[in-house]
Amino acid sequence: MPGREDVARFPEIREPLLNTVSAFGKNKRIVPEPFDVSGVTDLSGAEEMPAIPDVSEVETVRHFTRLSRLNYGIDHGMYPLGSCTMKYNPKIAEAAAASLQSIHPADRNAMSPVLKYLNLLQKYLGDICGMDAVSLWPAAGAHGELTGMMVISRALQVRGETRGKVLIPDTAHGTNPASCVIGGFGTVNVPSGEEGFLTASILKEHLDGDVAALMITNPNTLGIFEREIREIADLLHENGSYLYMDGANLNAILGVARPGDMGVDCMHVNLHKTFGTPHGGGGPGSGPVLVKKELAPYLPLPVIDEDESGLFTLEYDRPLSIGMVHSCLGNVSVCIKALAYILSLGPHALPEVAKAACLNANYLKKKLSGLFELPYDTPTLHEFVLSDKKQKDDGVTALDIAKSLVDSGFHPPTVYFPLVVHGALMIEPTETEPLQELDRFVSAMEEIAGQSTYDPGNLHNAPHTSPVARVDETAAARNLILSWP
Repeated sequence: MPGREDVARFPEIREPLLNTVSAFGKNKRIVPEPFDVSGVTDLSGAEEMPAIPDVSEVETVRHFTRLSRLNYGIDHGMYPLGSCTMKYNPKIAEAAAASLQSIHPADRNAMSPVLKYLNLLQKYLGDICGMDAVSLWPAAGAHGELTGMMVISRALQVRGETRGKVLIPDTAHGTNPASCVIGGFGTVNVPSGEEGFLTASILKEHLDGDVAALMITNPNTLGIFEREIREIADLLHENGSYLYMDGANLNAILGVARPGDMGVDCMHVNLHKTFGTPHGGGGPGSGPVLVKKELAPYLPLPVIDEDESGLFTLEYDRPLSIGMVHSCLGNVSVCIKALAYILSLGPHALPEVAKAACLNANYLKKKLSGLFELPYDTPTLHEFVLSDKKQKDDGVTALDIAKSLVDSGFHPPTVYFPLVVHGALMIEPTETEPLQELDRFVSAMEEIAGQSTYDPGNLHNAPHTSPVARVDETAAARNLILSWP
């Protein structure tokens, strides 16, 4: 299979936990003052000292080094995880964030430069998105969605209105309904049109006095731009409703189109997708919320302000605010990485990110659409969705295809989402993948398409070169074991 020569061969052993190799006397180092805890008998209420493994330094270092080699990340290779925008993360951004680590604990004067940087990021995000006010505090995309719903709820409350539902297209991100429900709203699923985007005529059928907002993902999870969004915004505003946009897919329109110009009232941006901050393994994330002027008074506390002396401080005197949504300043390091990313590119290069992302995605789409079912012919931007329909006749599923890519040294794409496509394979290469890597991905997919006909059994048992074979993911999700006995 193409690329197998690049895949590390793993020994047929499982890396043991440190406590299974622990033995009394292995760690002979004497811990110096003031870190000597030998005399402590009560640690956070415990009657005994915690059972820390007794292992040598070399065993510890080798253990964690071996574990790190079993992981797959964006620094290893292509990570075409649709709707998650797993792009390469510039190391200059990592260095910028690391430079702030020495300021803690910080007094008012020491924190002022950090707040100045965060304030600058807010300004840039507002300019890029065409919005009037920004809060950096939400800790992730879904947290940003929830914060946005809380802001809209407070705005309706101030207006003296009680509206109970949010409309959500069937091509929206999967977290959208949960965010609305937690925010106190009911949700109504709205079907997309035949071309894969929401039409104004369909929206009209669902508008009434109980609609608080429409939460739309644009471009949507099919990679299709919501081309009627301006007309949709006008209909919502005429109805007294708000337009919320899930901006997690901002990578597709960065520097080219602004949600605020489309009539968006409230949105969030995933800094850990568009702006080059890593989010593998579930974090860290950051989901700033951006609003138009009307909604600005309701943004979370605190608000960054500059006093008469030029110091940047935190202001809490905002009586209409929804309050705090995160301890202190959100994920500061993620915000600083995003700021470094924006500054390193500048206004002229930001649009090139979107153009290259769309070019890469459409290159793969053109190469693969003959091998796999393409459910929608509508033009797409930064990502596209295939299905396993052609391979199903041979008993090969989207999961088989995804697992087989592991053997070629790729992280699998998103599968079985969006739900509007049966057996979906959602592919997003991002702008940071070179042509050589795109072609290697195409070769791997061609090989898999061929094997589905002449050797489907091999695909059923994939992956073959990973340290852990195919697992029962459903059982793992339903029977979580989060502690070691």
